[in-house]
Amino acid sequence: MSGFGRRRRLGPAVPVAPGARVDRFEIFFDLVFVFSFFIITRTTARDITGGALLHALLVLAVLWWSWVVHSVLASRIRLGEGFVPVLMTVGMAALFTFALSLPSAFREPRGYAAGPIVAAISYTVIRAVHWLLYLHAVRDSPNERRQLTRFAPEVVVSTLLLLGAALIPPILHGHGSAALIRDGLWAVVVLMQYTTGILAGTGGWGVASAEHWTERYDLILIIALGESVISVGVGSNLLGQAPTGPAVAAAVLGIFFTAALWWAHYDMIGPAARIALHASEDGPRVAMARDAYAYCYLPMIAGIILFALGAEQIVRQITNPNVSNWLPAIGPGEPLLFGGVILYLCGNMLFQLRTLHTLSWTRVGTVVLLAATIPAANRLPALGALALLTAICVGMVAADVVVFDEGRRALRQLIFEERTSHEAHEAAWRARWHIPEEPDEGE
Repeated sequence: MSGFGRRRRLGPAVPVAPGARVDRFEIFFDLVFVFSFFIITRTTARDITGGALLHALLVLAVLWWSWVVHSVLASRIRLGEGFVPVLMTVGMAALFTFALSLPSAFREPRGYAAGPIVAAISYTVIRAVHWLLYLHAVRDSPNERRQLTRFAPEVVVSTLLLLGAALIPPILHGHGSAALIRDGLWAVVVLMQYTTGILAGTGGWGVASAEHWTERYDLILIIALGESVISVGVGSNLLGQAPTGPAVAAAVLGIFFTAALWWAHYDMIGPAARIALHASEDGPRVAMARDAYAYCYLPMIAGIILFALGAEQIVRQITNPNVSNWLPAIGPGEPLLFGGVILYLCGNMLFQLRTLHTLSWTRVGTVVLLAATIPAANRLPALGALALLTAICVGMVAADVVVFDEGRRALRQLIFEERTSHEAHEAAWRARWHIPEEPDEGE
């Protein structure tokens, strides 16, 4: 059968136009993806150890790279049109299966032999779907096809390493080195993936719609922040008993510091970075999209998961009727809470530095203050530690509002003018639909 016949049988793949926005199918996919965040948090919360945290970060890094590849594909073709949703549904099913297998992805083979295998096979299916769709999308672009082949070794080797990590424990059954080798293979996969993204360069790639790219990453971060609230509410047993004063106070503080972290990115940094990406072109635009969004968002997502784990531990202690509310936080909850927020803010500062080439002294001061107050928080009651963190985060927001008032106003005015101009252009273009056709002469 001819190539043309095969393409016609597959159906159309609609390219992404400049100025395009995120479509609804992409948000649908993201909800399944963020379910994996929930699974990572729930699995790690069952027994918080150094090994469990390492496994959580390794899985998150591999999972995030899959989402980055997914976002690159979504910047090339519309995922909700033509034949594409059919294959993407297969990828969603594989992603959901991957998420379900995560609790046993690092377990010893005794009684959990299927977990690592399912995780590896599901990952292989996800990458295969992305590869096939992108290969179809760039079939008429020699430059993009050549760039795609540079990632072929990463795709093949990473899938083989994960399959090897799943099969090695049975081979080394009874040896203490099995877990070390398995963790090492996952670490090699992570290192190879993110190194390949740098070494492959920006030639042959393109970001047709800066609006689509920035909105895509902004939405996944918002969903991740929302998932952290759900995780704390479910995991800390807030729903399992009648509300008490300390429990309500802890819930309110959790909402306040999460909202402050949302503000830290979406009030000024995120909108200004969107404009910066719009202003760049060709290679510099691709490099900024890769560095700032694909790479700098990872520590922000990791920070969200860590502070969700810490908040859950603290709130569970606060709501436990058998534990005094005057006791300091027991276990790793307080370091995870403060450390997660610090990691989130550090990732946000890296993002700001890469896109805007600036650093806000309020963010630097907040990170230093959070690190300095960890010893004091260890001696405070659990609710007091949560209140201290919330006060620092809200104080950062207040400082931003006061110190950067002029810059915030200028940014808001620029965004308003941009949206007004965009709406006027769209209205003028759509007005053609309402212009009556002139009758032919002689009618």
